[in-house]
Amino acid sequence: MGLGVGFVVLAALFWGLSGGIGGILMADGWDAFVVSFYRGAIGLVFVLAWLAWRPHGSGLASGRLWFWSAVAGLGVAGNFSFYFVSIAHGSVAVAATLMYTAPVFVYLVSFALKLESPTVLKLVAIALVMVGIVLLTQIYDTGAGGVTLIGAGAGLLAGLSYAVFIFGFKYAGSHGSPQAILSIAFGVLVLILMWPGDGAQMVAVLSTPDWPLFAALGVFGAGLSFALYINGLRYTAPAVASIVAMVEPVTATLFGVVVLHESLGFVQILGMGLILVTVTALSVTSRVTPPALVQNRNSE
Repeated sequence: MGLGVGFVVLAALFWGLSGGIGGILMADGWDAFVVSFYRGAIGLVFVLAWLAWRPHGSGLASGRLWFWSAVAGLGVAGNFSFYFVSIAHGSVAVAATLMYTAPVFVYLVSFALKLESPTVLKLVAIALVMVGIVLLTQIYDTGAGGVTLIGAGAGLLAGLSYAVFIFGFKYAGSHGSPQAILSIAFGVLVLILMWPGDGAQMVAVLSTPDWPLFAALGVFGAGLSFALYINGLRYTAPAVASIVAMVEPVTATLFGVVVLHESLGFVQILGMGLILVTVTALSVTSRVTPPALVQNRNSE
């Protein structure tokens, strides 16, 4: 249990730091889609190495594995890109917190697909998250500054995209190994994000002094973090993992405040707290939250 929790903590820490690294790169003028592309491309190299090291039970001959892994790839491509777009038009703290609303979207999709029944408590929790989003983004005050509608919308789309990744990963999980699923998913991400990314910047990354930041983003924000998270969940209860996952938005927020000199007002902090506490409670009690879905795959 201790080792598993440690892996999940490290994964969440790396994901939180990836938001800050992306913020630094975009502050240096790099396009959000270029940053997302290299995060996924370097992550792809990492998971391909993992697949080569542990090829047993990959399931690569299964058409269903390819289909659902491609769905997961659409989700992770949207998650990475919308997350960085949200940071570019708002702040790391707000973007990370909005992305953390992914379990709410999982609930809504689960209600629609009749995978889980809505209850009064669940609906109240979702309503509280919505209130938290309003307080955090301050969309009711056009003169508040900081978070734009684009930033708020992209943050929520990052959460929705992560929910798509969750479902894709869940249904692919019964047909192959996590490393095979991630290899296909990151491959799809690379193909998708080649289109909106700035071509000149794509090439310029290969010789830029910022290359170490891109490398760190890909290794820690995609490759290593996903491997740690999935392996950590093999030895960690879903409820515990849900609570530990709060390390990600907290780390991202601290990075934004300390390194990027971002600031949050009292009302925004109140909204952030409301979202984090409520979503964590939902994750602990739900059968369809991200940790539970990923842990359903019992592979090596």
